[in-house]
Amino acid sequence: MLNFTVEPTVLEPFVPNGTVLDTWQGLTFLSLVGFLFADTRVLGLPIPGHRTFEEVNLRFYVRRQMPNDVRRAVTFIRELVPRRAIALAARLAYNEPYRALPMRHRFGATRPDGCPARVTYAWRVAETWTTLDAATDGEGHIPAAESQEAFITEHYWGYTRQRDGSTIEYEVQHPRWRVWPVQPSPLGGDLVGVYGGTFATILQGTPASAFLANGSAVSVSAPSRLHDTSPPPSRQAAR
Repeated sequence: MLNFTVEPTVLEPFVPNGTVLDTWQGLTFLSLVGFLFADTRVLGLPIPGHRTFEEVNLRFYVRRQMPNDVRRAVTFIRELVPRRAIALAARLAYNEPYRALPMRHRFGATRPDGCPARVTYAWRVAETWTTLDAATDGEGHIPAAESQEAFITEHYWGYTRQRDGSTIEYEVQHPRWRVWPVQPSPLGGDLVGVYGGTFATILQGTPASAFLANGSAVSVSAPSRLHDTSPPPSRQAAR
């Protein structure tokens, strides 16, 4: 996970109706996240040939005020996967911004604490590969409740803007993840072709933080459409 601080105005056009930007200590974050789906199942059933595959997503963080709590969530700018069928299914079911590209990954030797010494995800546009690569640097830990690592990893809802301007939500369930600090390599390749000029410029900069999470089993609920997407009365104060 590479995490970049950005001006809220960069992300506000992408905020789904019914939500507002979420912040940590007044900062707005954009994250580039690479991970491996393993033993993937849809409605409990494995899909032959589509059980293990890479994904790299560019995401940011929003929240929705509920009567008795706040739902902290992610929403996506771009999601890359290596198979067209996966991208098509996700666009049809969730209207998520998936794109299929050739991808590959590599994990380095496993350290005594069970963490790989290096993690690499890569994707290709035409003949050019872009590599998300980081070396583990430090000890793993469960993030403190108010830490930046907890803010990045512990958003348990997703919101997606639909073609008609409405919003769907879905719940994401997983245990808290252990995290390790990492030293990332600079990103190269065709970032403009995948993310556009504004986001490419951000991704070519220095991340505010970078870390590795150990991951876990994850359950994603079926999507449901929001019926009331009017902003809560405390919207301005919450920012």
